[in-house]
Amino acid sequence: MTDHAGLRLHDTMTGGVRDFVPLREGHVSIYLCGATVQGLPHIGHVRSGVAFDVLRRWLTAKGYDVAFIRNVTDIDDKILNKAADAGRPWWEWAATYERAFSAAYDALGVLPPSAEPRATGHITQMVELIERLIERGHAYASGGDVYFDVLSQPDYGVLSNHRIDDVHQGEGTATLKRDQRDFTLWKGAKPGEPSWPTPWGPGRPGWHTECVAMCEAYLGSAFDIHAGGMDLVFPHHENEIAQATAAGDDFARFWLHNGWVTLGGEKMSKSLGNVLSIPAVLQRVRPAELRYYLGSAHYRSMLEFSENALEDAVNAYTGIEDLLHRVRSRVGAVVPGDWTPKFAAALDDDLAVPAALAEVHAARAEGNRALDAGDHATAMTHARSIRAMMGILGCDPLDERWESRDETSAALAAVDELVQWALVQRADARANRDWAQADEIRDRLKAAGIEVTDTADGPQWSLLDGTDK
Repeated sequence: MTDHAGLRLHDTMTGGVRDFVPLREGHVSIYLCGATVQGLPHIGHVRSGVAFDVLRRWLTAKGYDVAFIRNVTDIDDKILNKAADAGRPWWEWAATYERAFSAAYDALGVLPPSAEPRATGHITQMVELIERLIERGHAYASGGDVYFDVLSQPDYGVLSNHRIDDVHQGEGTATLKRDQRDFTLWKGAKPGEPSWPTPWGPGRPGWHTECVAMCEAYLGSAFDIHAGGMDLVFPHHENEIAQATAAGDDFARFWLHNGWVTLGGEKMSKSLGNVLSIPAVLQRVRPAELRYYLGSAHYRSMLEFSENALEDAVNAYTGIEDLLHRVRSRVGAVVPGDWTPKFAAALDDDLAVPAALAEVHAARAEGNRALDAGDHATAMTHARSIRAMMGILGCDPLDERWESRDETSAALAAVDELVQWALVQRADARANRDWAQADEIRDRLKAAGIEVTDTADGPQWSLLDGTDK
């Protein structure tokens, strides 16, 4: 059953938080601007993937069927230039780094999208869109290029609040434009570049046209949420809106934008040379720990990267993990339970993850206190709640994807199963007053590097270091 209660999201278009009600009962449609696959992904690139994965998981948990589209821009000036500099085919360059992005998303537990369309696979839809815009008087061909006539849209700037006199597209000073504020829909073919045939001659798509065509191909002319980084508000998303509305479509009802990852107060980008690639960071921390870090701040806030902040996130995550392992060891298997009302209220309040995590850590503290006091039932209740909440955030420490990917954790889980079996045998021997058998089991465990300590909560085990055997 769908839970309609409470969800409010910040809409960039209106500049405020408003109630979210989907276009279609029980169904939510989301388009997330994905990667331009020009190089290795860094933590700034994948923050949007993590942030909106939480949104998707929360909507699913509330009972919605979610269609989640994340595109790949696989044709672009940067891709062409970098491939040429490296002496590689452009398509090989794009495919190589598309795989790198997919691996990064997967490593961080970002759910695969419902579909992941590539720009080069939707040229037909782009040409059809451009033809509609020309027919309606909002675009014009000039010298093999096609441009959007910005002045033909009276409400241009509605998303970014740009005044028309202040608009600059960042496309240079093309003399074929009627007005320098116009933006490119189609780029005429250049020697050595890939091209596709069109009514205006061969060429390739402009960046802003790609997403409109792919949005509408998969989600229709009206859909619920368009998401992406705040750096896309202008010109990319503004130009998407201009095209869609000029074509007569309603397009997105909510616009959600995540903040940057910054370093030294500056946006993390390749041009600044301050890149922290995902493979490099994952040599220092586990994937679940990096996911926890990237998702721990409110999605609309800036996330200032520092080694200390990353270490604090690792410590916070391992604190949650330790409590769950302790409960599992002392009490038994921990099955996800129910999240707390405050956790739900936090996520319903524009995905306030910091407040949601405060609930997780409050439950962790209560769980530790209960476990130390021997109140196993209460400890288990908190542990089950933690698993439910961390599952929504995508980094439940006991989820099999994290334990199976961490060889140490997987090995410890296997050892725990075997030791627990041995301890049951030892308990049976003690119950039968077979002290020799009980001692033999304990001694064999010690010989294997496992020390058993009898406590008021029952026998507990720990690994000996090499000097204790």
